[in-house]
Amino acid sequence: MGDVKYTGLQKDTDAAYYMPYRQNYGRRMFVVVRSPLGAAVAPAVRRAVQAVDPGVTLNQVETMQQALSAAVAQPRFDTMLLVVFAGIAVLLAAVGIYGIIAYSVAQRTHEIGVRMALGAGQGSVLRMVIRQGAGLALIGIAVGLVGAFALTRLLATLLFGIGTTDPLTFAAVALGLLGVALAASFVPARRATRISPVTALRYE
Repeated sequence: MGDVKYTGLQKDTDAAYYMPYRQNYGRRMFVVVRSPLGAAVAPAVRRAVQAVDPGVTLNQVETMQQALSAAVAQPRFDTMLLVVFAGIAVLLAAVGIYGIIAYSVAQRTHEIGVRMALGAGQGSVLRMVIRQGAGLALIGIAVGLVGAFALTRLLATLLFGIGTTDPLTFAAVALGLLGVALAASFVPARRATRISPVTALRYE
């Protein structure tokens, strides 16, 4: 028969085979019943088993969904912790980018005023400031991807049915972080477009 994951989803499959019960080296056996009643079918199964042999004890009755939930409980908890910490990290990154770009805009107020006095439009100033934020974000994403590839082995026990280097996942995360960075850069960039050239030229 096909290989079966007897010892957990995160472990490799073991070779499985059927054998007569009297030749079995263990004392336990498992019965799988497919029924639309779910766990409610357990009393009927217990009666059917005891009708064959009253000395047989039927315990650890659970649905496949319960068995699956128990198997993934620890990885699910670990993943939730990672998601919480990742969310905090993204929030801190967004605040950091916003602070850097806002400070840069404040430091470049005179320069922006000169550009606008010489004919630079609001769109040009907006693109210039956002480009700066995007550049910082791209550098951070590149460094982060290198680190993520280096640490993929640590995530192997938390993933099922997907590789640790899934390109779609990495691309989606990179685009998501870039979007957060652009959103964090937009507010100071928008503020820069509202700088009056006269006021900016007097700024020291």
